[in-house]
Amino acid sequence: MNTRLTTEVLQQETRTFRGTGGVSAECRCRAFHPAFRDARTGIVYLSRYADGRLAPLHLLAGLPADLAVRRDGHGRVLAVDGAVVAGFVRDGLFYTRDEAARAIARDDAASGAC
Repeated sequence: MNTRLTTEVLQQETRTFRGTGGVSAECRCRAFHPAFRDARTGIVYLSRYADGRLAPLHLLAGLPADLAVRRDGHGRVLAVDGAVVAGFVRDGLFYTRDEAARAIARDDAASGAC
């Protein structure tokens, strides 16, 4: 996993998963919270603003400093280690974007959309 996770990569993932349920705006009503998982350690981090508040979308700013591999001149995180994967947490479980999209499709089939 050499590819770094950047804001641009997050934006591309959002475009790719738009309409599937694999983006924050589409799965929030199903109690999915944007999060990241470090594939090396298995540690899951809820998405947060730099000040620690929970964020409603995927933001690199609130990730631990040791995951940052590139910052701008003001110290803002521009890229994190490529082992970090964007996804969601629901009921204490981490879902990749693809897994969240499939779970929402199952939920919708069983009980209808939000």
